[in-house]
Amino acid sequence: MNYDLNKLSEQQKKTSTYAALQSLLKLIAHERNNLLIAMVFILMNSTINLLGPFLIGHTIDTYIQYKQYHGVLVFSGILLGMYLIGLCTSYFQTKLMGSVGQRLLFTLRNAIFNKLQQLPVAFFNANKAGDLISRVNNDTDKLNTFFSQSLMQFIGSIAIMVGAGIFLLLINIKLGAAALIPGVLILLFTQLVSPWVKRRNATNLKSVGGMSAEIQESLNNFRVIIAFNRRDYFRKRFSEANQDNYNTAIGAGLANNLLLPVYSLFSSFGTLIVLAYGIYLISAGQFTIGLLVSYLAYVTNFYNPLRQLASLWTSFQVAMAGWDRIAQILSLEADLPIIANSPAEASTALVEFKNVKFGYHDGTEILHNVSLTLERGKTYAFVGPTGGGKTTTASLIARLYDPTSGVVLLDGKDIRTYQPEERAQKVGFILQEPFLFTGTVKDNILYGNPQYQNYSNQQLEVVIKEANLESLLTIFESGLETRVTSGGDSISLGQKQLIAFMRAVLRNPEVLILDEATANIDTVTEQLLGDILNKLSANTTRIIIMPTA
Repeated sequence: MNYDLNKLSEQQKKTSTYAALQSLLKLIAHERNNLLIAMVFILMNSTINLLGPFLIGHTIDTYIQYKQYHGVLVFSGILLGMYLIGLCTSYFQTKLMGSVGQRLLFTLRNAIFNKLQQLPVAFFNANKAGDLISRVNNDTDKLNTFFSQSLMQFIGSIAIMVGAGIFLLLINIKLGAAALIPGVLILLFTQLVSPWVKRRNATNLKSVGGMSAEIQESLNNFRVIIAFNRRDYFRKRFSEANQDNYNTAIGAGLANNLLLPVYSLFSSFGTLIVLAYGIYLISAGQFTIGLLVSYLAYVTNFYNPLRQLASLWTSFQVAMAGWDRIAQILSLEADLPIIANSPAEASTALVEFKNVKFGYHDGTEILHNVSLTLERGKTYAFVGPTGGGKTTTASLIARLYDPTSGVVLLDGKDIRTYQPEERAQKVGFILQEPFLFTGTVKDNILYGNPQYQNYSNQQLEVVIKEANLESLLTIFESGLETRVTSGGDSISLGQKQLIAFMRAVLRNPEVLILDEATANIDTVTEQLLGDILNKLSANTTRIIIMPTA
């Protein structure tokens, strides 16, 4: 499977806005009732705003012209009551949609993060972490902004616009048709430029992700930058990413602001048409002053929402561009499926490769028809030059990848039949560069090991002593409570490897893989690790990866 999101973006460019909106609405189907209630409030508010001009025109023709001020006061009171009701409906609608927007943000970020948890190592090899962070934070926030602030305005503007158009046609169909001609031209123009606006915003969001990735890479490698005195190199890289982001932001800004002046121009044309034609009808005795006032108000109610739609449509296109980037992740499926159980083969081998071939996504084959058996309780060394396939072979045993052909057996069963938690319990893997999480030594050695999660420090120290790991724990100044910062920068690389070693051994795995795990450890500590390995269960198969001497 192709996990490169940039290539997926190229393949999915033709996705229609309607299809994207449908897929988004499926994700928030649980908010349907709240959206319907908000819609009712919107329609009530729109109805009140639409009735106002009609009542004003009626008051002018019926009461003001004939100086019947009692009627003026009565209708003024009616209008005041209506507008107060409109204020209340607007408040409740805003409050409701603000909650919907925050829950949408929560749902989206959960969905993306849970999907990322399901994807294999190959996905993270193909994509930069900074871009993924941008999708989780920035792109989801674009959708939240649209749903919490713009969606109901969008729907309300459409409702008022449609209602005003109906009133215009009902009052005088000829004048109404003339007034609506610029509106038809606006809709055609919007249909024409919308795909271009969406593409510009998608390009800008992509450049934001690229800049985020560049910043993260620079910060992660800052010590190397300082050591080689190459601030200029990363300064240049960031400058290029920042310039690209600036250029795409200018392009997106131009696209986003194009609609407003065009809409304003056509709105002015609509008002001029009504004034000219309306005055002609009044002079011909076919129209009243009150109706013309109402008509002008309805023309304003028709074209003002259109002007609002110009900016709201931009917000919508930005949200849809962000959703496209989110949907790319949510549409992915892991290519490491769990297959049906098959009878275990009778074998003394704990691990067996049968005609295994493997290559990464660039197409280069690393392993060629490899067949091997590793027996239970024995120690094996994978020795070879850099790039010889040692870590790749170990990764297949841990099922970080699946072979392109052939089969890997674990305890006589196809490794693909094991559930992830069962496989992780059987196979311990100490990586070349162990990663630690912010917390304590205790938090890190218990990571992914539910068996001891509720143990006190005293109970855990007993377990560590029984596992012959007590000598390693004394290396840390505060024992189990030694603080570890993100990435483990508060302790040495050797100490990081010791924590990873304890974490793997406490799981009591059937297969323990050490990928150059003693590369940054002094001779005395290496001897300690050797003694601990020798005291492991007689059923544990040890695989030690080391470079050619």
